[in-house]
Amino acid sequence: MPIVHGFDPPERFVAGTVGEPGSRTFFLQARAGANLVSVSLEKQQVAALAERIDELLDEVIADGRARGVVPAMAPFGLADDAPLELPIEEEFRAGTMTLSWDPDDERVVVEVFPVGEEPVELSDGEDPAEMLLVRLEPGQARAFVRRAEHVVGAGRPSCPFCGQPIDPDGHLCVRANGFKRREPTDS
Repeated sequence: MPIVHGFDPPERFVAGTVGEPGSRTFFLQARAGANLVSVSLEKQQVAALAERIDELLDEVIADGRARGVVPAMAPFGLADDAPLELPIEEEFRAGTMTLSWDPDDERVVVEVFPVGEEPVELSDGEDPAEMLLVRLEPGQARAFVRRAEHVVGAGRPSCPFCGQPIDPDGHLCVRANGFKRREPTDS
């Protein structure tokens, strides 16, 4: 019997981090009542999920598939800037994620599978050992996108020359011929 962490809809679904920029761990966290699930993932996965949710909702608006209102931006009242809820206990590490639009319920459906569990196996009639299933109303989905973009962008500043992240100690810029670049100071 597979373990399905299902939220339809969640009271809260956010991306967040633990740790300092440069060594942060990224999480997706869903909550409904006392049920709290945290799944770790890569920064690039958070960015890709947010981008794809935004594109999906834009497609739904453009196609006119939705009977109800699909907001073009995150509704003000749904903004969630609070930290991740404690305790943060990783259920699993995210591998493959799928995204779809459910036209009957007018919800964005996010499925997250552990590393090694591929959705291709599901088509063969097999169930995954574990998965996170979140069904978001369109406003919740836009609010998730807004927060995820903020979380991803809150890391280390980028080097203006090579684009790589700059540590507090500076970094070896490939465009500086081996000299260490530092952030400008006001002293």
